[in-house]
Amino acid sequence: MNKKRGILLTIIIIFTFTGGFFSGVLYTNKHESKPYITVKQAQKSIKNPIQKEKPKLEKPNDRVLIGYIQDYRDPNMVDYSKLTHIIFSFAHPSKNGDILLNGELAIKNLRTMVAKAHKHDTKVMLAVGGWFHISGGESYSYFKAAISKPVSRTKLVNELVSISDREKLDGIDIDFEHPRSSTDAKNLMIFTKELSQKLHSRNKELSIAVNAKVHSVAGTEINNVVYNPTMFQYVNHVNIMAYDGQWDGGYNAANLSPYPYTENIVNYWTKLFDRNKLSKEKLVLGVPFYAQPVNPAINQVSYSAIIKNNPANAHKDTVKMNGTTYYYNGDTTVQKKTKLALDHGFGGMMMWEAGHDAKGQYSLTSVIYDVLNNRNLFASKENMNSKK
Repeated sequence: MNKKRGILLTIIIIFTFTGGFFSGVLYTNKHESKPYITVKQAQKSIKNPIQKEKPKLEKPNDRVLIGYIQDYRDPNMVDYSKLTHIIFSFAHPSKNGDILLNGELAIKNLRTMVAKAHKHDTKVMLAVGGWFHISGGESYSYFKAAISKPVSRTKLVNELVSISDREKLDGIDIDFEHPRSSTDAKNLMIFTKELSQKLHSRNKELSIAVNAKVHSVAGTEINNVVYNPTMFQYVNHVNIMAYDGQWDGGYNAANLSPYPYTENIVNYWTKLFDRNKLSKEKLVLGVPFYAQPVNPAINQVSYSAIIKNNPANAHKDTVKMNGTTYYYNGDTTVQKKTKLALDHGFGGMMMWEAGHDAKGQYSLTSVIYDVLNNRNLFASKENMNSKK
């Protein structure tokens, strides 16, 4: 009896194991036929994020490095690996709330830039506004009209959100140059709030470019550009255009963006944000990547052109070229400005514009990137030098 029971138990175990094995094979085969768990796709998903043969640069934690770039630039010339954000410039607002881009080339460049930037985890934003309008003259009157009435304002918001979705953008940058009254400031605040709500609900960003608000000669607050500080709570970044001081108090190229002028700007915005209980990490300090000529009849030149003339110019702030003297920011000044911003709790740096930068070892983008990435190292070097 016990022997029979043993044989029967053995048969049951063998049957159960064999049945379980075949049913497992059938289950696996059935589910592997579905495309979303094929072996090839699993391997592809593993390889995509990291290419070991060409590792990505590690970007500064919680610090932004933002480069504006004009719509006609070749997207292949940008060093996306060091930038956290690239801002494509510009979309032009119409008075009725439509937006205009500068032809098919601009659209093509934007799409190429998005594809390239996203491979480096660099965000792409679209700037709306700017100084000159595609239809001629300043953008001020067009932008002012668009945000002054609820209908056109809502249309402009919807148009910007639509293009950000359609072109896979990471956000929008507002460049209203410049609100000139309390009414302008109020309308800009309402527009910013409405646009912020729509973008942030889509996990997209909103930034705003602002006038330096400090007179480069007198060092006092500029009152003919008006902002409502409440507006800044709705944006991710406030990009301070800490340059173009050459126009204050009569043309003087030397006032483009010297270090003492930048100190005044940083102090002004630090106090403004402290007073209004706003996070200073939203503040982003802008630096110029172009040079201003003493003779205003001569065009500006890029930092790249200055380095091409003589690489030794990288360590200077003035150069004689084309029969005139140019003022600009060399690597030492840009390095000092970046440290100044970080020491005041700013969230990072911005440049106008990335297309003006030199390549290789003389790149100002690289100078800023290195300081943002190695703040403690930079500070310790400064302390060591001061003790010598």
